[in-house]
Amino acid sequence: MSILVVGSVALDSIQTPFGRVREALGGAATYFSTVASLYDRVQLVGVVGNDFPQEHIDFLVQRGVDIRGLQVAEGKTFRWSGRYDYDMNRCETLSTELNVFASFRPVLPEDYRSAEYVFLANIDPELQLSVVEQVRSPRLIALDTMNYWIDYKREALTEALKRVDIALMNEAEARQYGQTFSLIRAAHKILDLGPKALIVKKGEYGAVLMANGGDPTRSFFFAPAFPLEKIADPTGAGDTFAGGFMGYLARTGARAIGEAPYDLAIRQAIVHGTIVASFTVEGFSLERLRTLSLDDIRGRYEAFKRFTSFELPCPWLSSCERLKEAQPNGSAGF
Repeated sequence: MSILVVGSVALDSIQTPFGRVREALGGAATYFSTVASLYDRVQLVGVVGNDFPQEHIDFLVQRGVDIRGLQVAEGKTFRWSGRYDYDMNRCETLSTELNVFASFRPVLPEDYRSAEYVFLANIDPELQLSVVEQVRSPRLIALDTMNYWIDYKREALTEALKRVDIALMNEAEARQYGQTFSLIRAAHKILDLGPKALIVKKGEYGAVLMANGGDPTRSFFFAPAFPLEKIADPTGAGDTFAGGFMGYLARTGARAIGEAPYDLAIRQAIVHGTIVASFTVEGFSLERLRTLSLDDIRGRYEAFKRFTSFELPCPWLSSCERLKEAQPNGSAGF
């Protein structure tokens, strides 16, 4: 399977209470590709300036990312700087220099148009729509966005939402788009446009899946964040969540939501997204991700299963023969 990602490639300067980096490799498409390439073949579309360090190009190539869609334009690379305090759910943007990214127009190489999985990272929804027009018949398209596009490109974003299978937003963005405090009502408004699922990213609290479906009990899935003692920098956590999520879906060949066994694959993909995001925040920029392996992910996945499991061998103790046999009086408790 192939995964197409269209988004930003940037140089980030970041400050947190635990350190700082200057002009480190960043950007939504970069974070996504670094993780998704562990699962399957990734095709990247973006733009950098002619000042973009060759070492960063080499890293992406070594990672197995197909960068034929990465344009190199005359001018400076997109730069962003931000600062986090101890509440790392909030980031103060210090500067944004779009540079060559301001005139970016995604043009897909011919073979990219046949990608099975498409991730539209956080870019202008008009550009997201242009990518949708260029791809042929993908199995699944997912879209990320932000508050700026909700405020200033709402109409284009609405059209983009009508054309995708899965939307990703954080909690504030979902409420902002739905124009309601209720996350459930906001989800219904978004899903009514056409997406089969909305994934709400909740930062240190994990993620929530809200899907269209006849059975309300199967329309929700909650995944907590993986508990960590050390957190250095949350930048890129949402993008690597998407990379793990889409990477797992591509690796398993998931096609649709609302059809078994794909409902289970979607849930497992969310857990993979949560897990790879937990590695991201342990270092600055791509520091921790450079050495990340599938074995690392598997180990944390198994630990995640252990600490989220709560069912006994039988969910209803009163009908559990195994537990009755173990009790002196033959009772299962209730």
